[in-house]
Amino acid sequence: MDTTERQCFAAQVFERPLNEKEMSAAVEKSVIYRRNEPGTKREEWCKWPEMSFDEMDSTLNVQQYIQQCINADPSDVDKILKTPPGQEEGVWKYEHVRQFCMQLNGLAILLQEECKPDICVQMTATEQWIFLCAAHKNPKECSAIDYTRHTLDGAAALLNSNKYFPSRISIKESSIAKIGSVCRRVYRIFSHAYFHHRELFDKFEAETHLCRRFTIFVKKYNLMGSEHLIVPILAE
Repeated sequence: MDTTERQCFAAQVFERPLNEKEMSAAVEKSVIYRRNEPGTKREEWCKWPEMSFDEMDSTLNVQQYIQQCINADPSDVDKILKTPPGQEEGVWKYEHVRQFCMQLNGLAILLQEECKPDICVQMTATEQWIFLCAAHKNPKECSAIDYTRHTLDGAAALLNSNKYFPSRISIKESSIAKIGSVCRRVYRIFSHAYFHHRELFDKFEAETHLCRRFTIFVKKYNLMGSEHLIVPILAE
């Protein structure tokens, strides 16, 4: 086969319709799977191309968008909290509170290093605030680390409740009203960490900007009174 014949043969190969196997391989290469596969390196974690909110057609699109903004720049609180046009406010608030609780588990893990039950025997924030744990039949005192675990477990149970939050697309106003109590309770984890484990708090906050974002969020939607926002995060 001379050069001309080889070129013609190659042209025919590349011009012919793809068979089913080739089509499947082509689609596989073109699809971007937005998940972290086993063995994904830390520096490649969640490093897939960004999408606009309008391009996200999943039922979890709000969560996906919030997490995309956080992964892009956790310090850009204004962008993370800016509601996309047309987005239902109730779902927007709900998804942010879910995200706060998920990320607070990271702070809880750090606190375990030094927030021992025999050292932090109460959930306190300075000497003026002692918090009772609502996870029991009758609210009572818990060690700070147990209070943290109980509070995050309780928040997860409520936010995943089919009774109050059966849908991630539309949420009843009566259910949205429960978000305020979740915010008040989980905020106490920030306040305990800030006043009693400052080095760990600063390490976590420098990486996540979570307390700052949470504070701006609850002030924006009037979910907590200013008198309860005792961590001076916006003044620093």
